[in-house]
Amino acid sequence: MKIAVLSTNKHLYSTRRLVEVASARGHECIVIDHSKCYVGIRQGKPSIHYKGHDIADIDAIIPRIGASVTFYGSAIVRQFEVMNVISANPSQAITRSRDKLRCMQILSGAGLGLPITGFARTASDVDDLISMVGGAPLVIKLLEGTQGIGVVLAETKKAASSVIEAFYGLGNNILIQEYIKEAKGSDIRAFVVDGKVVGAMKRTAKEGEFRSNLHRGGTAEIVKLTRNERETAVAAAKAMGLTVAGVDMLPSDRGPLILEVNSSPGLEGIETATHKDIASEIIKYLERQYEAKQLSKPIVKRTIKKESKL
Repeated sequence: MKIAVLSTNKHLYSTRRLVEVASARGHECIVIDHSKCYVGIRQGKPSIHYKGHDIADIDAIIPRIGASVTFYGSAIVRQFEVMNVISANPSQAITRSRDKLRCMQILSGAGLGLPITGFARTASDVDDLISMVGGAPLVIKLLEGTQGIGVVLAETKKAASSVIEAFYGLGNNILIQEYIKEAKGSDIRAFVVDGKVVGAMKRTAKEGEFRSNLHRGGTAEIVKLTRNERETAVAAAKAMGLTVAGVDMLPSDRGPLILEVNSSPGLEGIETATHKDIASEIIKYLERQYEAKQLSKPIVKRTIKKESKL
């Protein structure tokens, strides 16, 4: 297979690992900066160009789409899909997962556990929003935030009102969520590939911090999931339509509560904590899809006409 990792930085750990594993398994693997691709749309002949060349010989792609280029990156993935190229994650699912509000709504509709979440447009609804999520302390999140950026813990109602009003004043869309005290600054990242949890880690926030993101100085260790946590992670990825997903959950008195479903989960933290080859699981999934695609191709039978006797 010829596999393309869609990434804006070929030096990132996740990108390097995917290329390394794919190459070791006998595939040709290249890195394409999706932000520099451009598409041609014409009847019966869609195309993608990169650095002045038509890249029509790609068998499969692994999207590593950054939050800042979600719209454009998803459009490139969609063009590959139109060209019948296998993708580790569907374009629609990537777009869906990047919208925190839409993600929460989909998961809620699927009956999965979530922190109580509120969303409104104006500051006039602040008091009722705070009451809706159980009062202070509570968590305030920017819809567009990633890696813990734009996430604030408001410990009092007065502080919550001030922060919410400030965000609204700047024209930001935010979510307000209940604070799960029993989580004690820890969460669980379950890595799901093709409907199976292939690795899980517990992330713990550094002292004085409530955000457990590794980018915020949190630490990670391998964790054995309960059956409920494992089933929740798989169900969350399925509900979002993601084949490769990082499902973040909070342990709580009422079971695992989903914080986020990530469509481009990093490999460094999970592989370091679990000592598992997660990258290989992604490549193996593409191999299975490619094999199934080859088997589904119609067999062209040659018919030999007998010469008629004169």
